[in-house]
Amino acid sequence: MFNKSLNMELGSLIKKVREAKGLSQKEVALACGMDQGQYSRIENGKTDPAFSAVVRIVQGLGVEMADLFKGDLLKDPNSYDRSLIEKVALIDRLTEDQKKSLFTFIDLAITNKRMKDSLSDVLNLSP
Repeated sequence: MFNKSLNMELGSLIKKVREAKGLSQKEVALACGMDQGQYSRIENGKTDPAFSAVVRIVQGLGVEMADLFKGDLLKDPNSYDRSLIEKVALIDRLTEDQKKSLFTFIDLAITNKRMKDSLSDVLNLSP
């Protein structure tokens, strides 16, 4: 669902990081392999970017995803899109079964990431 206010907030955060690093839109667009026009629309909140596009932009800016969202992206404390710290704090409210399921999912995601990294390392070592 297109949320213009959220997209403008996201674009504003991206722009602040880009400007703090002294980069132009063109430089970031090139770094993340994106059309400059598309990057500009994302930064100006005129489009609803796919998560993969945000990941590419964050990588192009040379920052971690969490660093992008350290500010108060969303003001509504009941919003689904809380900051990571707020979400982690809410884990204590879950039932034991919910916690177990969540931790199983997190463990699987981490294992998957480690496996992909290991395979990538092995493939990069091949001549």
